[in-house]
Amino acid sequence: MENLVGTAPESLLLHGPSKRLLNRYHWHQPKVGIVASYTPKAQDVKDHFGLFRGVDQIEAFAQATIVSCATFLECQKQNCAPIDLKDKFVPAFISIGNVYFHNYLEEGETFVSLGKITFYKFRQMVADGRIYKAPKDLNLDDYFKDFDAQKLENYQLSPEFTLVAELFDVTGRALKKDIFSK
Repeated sequence: MENLVGTAPESLLLHGPSKRLLNRYHWHQPKVGIVASYTPKAQDVKDHFGLFRGVDQIEAFAQATIVSCATFLECQKQNCAPIDLKDKFVPAFISIGNVYFHNYLEEGETFVSLGKITFYKFRQMVADGRIYKAPKDLNLDDYFKDFDAQKLENYQLSPEFTLVAELFDVTGRALKKDIFSK
């Protein structure tokens, strides 16, 4: 597998279906970055005024970037399938830097996470990025088919995309499961 485009997130992420906040990968260049999307459902905004919470935006961004990209690279390194990692590792947040929210998301509004990998070593990954609300009815696969690292670096999107959040130093690591049994 060359990259994550066309891969079903449920086949890559270890998160259960109620906690998976990722629908599709639209662009991916290993060790560089990724573009992925999610559309909040009724369950995602329940008891929160119909809004997709900021903390859930951060989780969605982390799943799209550090979890997906690091899992992909670890599978390449170990020459295995993602399911094989489930018995060895638990994906965990380590830290997060600054987060700035500029807008909000509601149920049914598709957004994209644009993540730039800034560090990867020893199953630890750090990413910076942005979340944008996508224009309604835009085919994201078509839109991002000619995307590249330079466009990612400059967050080059059409003006119809609405900036929702900026995230810095989102850090995760795949922890060995055996440390939990000590």
